[in-house]
Amino acid sequence: MSVLQLKNLSFSYTGRKAILENLNVEFHRGQMYVILGPSGCGKTTLLSLVGGLDSPDNGTIEFEGQDITQKGLEDHRKNNVSFIFQNYNLIDYMTPEENVTLTAKEEALPILEKLGLSKEEAKRNVLKLSGGQQQRVAIARALASQNPIILADEPTGNLDEDTAKEITSILKDTAKSFHRCVIVVSHSNEVAKQADVVYELRQGNLTKIVVQ
Repeated sequence: MSVLQLKNLSFSYTGRKAILENLNVEFHRGQMYVILGPSGCGKTTLLSLVGGLDSPDNGTIEFEGQDITQKGLEDHRKNNVSFIFQNYNLIDYMTPEENVTLTAKEEALPILEKLGLSKEEAKRNVLKLSGGQQQRVAIARALASQNPIILADEPTGNLDEDTAKEITSILKDTAKSFHRCVIVVSHSNEVAKQADVVYELRQGNLTKIVVQ
């Protein structure tokens, strides 16, 4: 059974052509998905809809077979999904351990260590960490929530090439080792090469593709 399903999903901004048209897609645990597309094609909009930050014009989003509006979007955001952003969205006066603890349903430090931060680094102010380390903290925060779906919006966009590869590898391992459904929106073919399934979003439609 899919953990997330889009059924006839459509969305448009007021007075504009539809940015998403009749999308029908299933997402499963243990898989990393990448949605490719140029800037402005609707990738972030799609992520916002899936994450319960906005509502579609038509169609439904189902979590484990149930329309997410039945329990409410707030419940969906709290219990079903976690976000990872390009700019990390960490609380800058806190340490990594404190940032993760805010949403944690388990001990923060073991997760941070698994993602490559030492005990000393976990207790530093996050602004004293590199971009790659800060993104590891953001991933740890998503993992510690135990929510089954992780939504990542251009998570490697602010990172150098080598660090981007490491973060992409961590995201894929997160899907496999923690049995999460990881959905990444990106414009990077290098990120897409690591995915289990790749979709291209173009002119409102999602098409499964193979990235060489």
